[in-house]
Amino acid sequence: MSHPLLESFPFVYPITVAWGEMDAFQHVNNVMYFRYFESARVAYGHQVNMMDPNENEGVAPILAATSARYKRPITFPDSLLVGVRIAKMSNNRFWQQYAIVSASQNAITTEGEAEIVMFDYRHQRKADIPPALKKRIEALEQREFVIDAQ
Repeated sequence: MSHPLLESFPFVYPITVAWGEMDAFQHVNNVMYFRYFESARVAYGHQVNMMDPNENEGVAPILAATSARYKRPITFPDSLLVGVRIAKMSNNRFWQQYAIVSASQNAITTEGEAEIVMFDYRHQRKADIPPALKKRIEALEQREFVIDAQ
């Protein structure tokens, strides 16, 4: 499941637009795009076993910030592909980028970004990205990340 517009995204998540996601202006409500990003982010996290604090030294992700750039409206019915990739990584966080492709439009409709901080839920504080998790991310992304000091 890939698309030529998402070639640079190592992870792609499919979504079917539901009728109830439409708003009074007959397009998908802007809040839903963040739900699409979230679904893709969680699926990516499961793919690299990021979501289980027991597997990652008590550390799991927490969303620090997110944004969206709406390029074209999405309407029902449609099938979407959400591309996910990591743009950069620091000791305790990474930035994910998203692109949503509409099957009916054959175009990128939305771009987004999220800043994700690794969080030690046992001690309630930020934590470094566990080395084993970094390796799993690099395997999925098929590239090495140079840690950006931040």
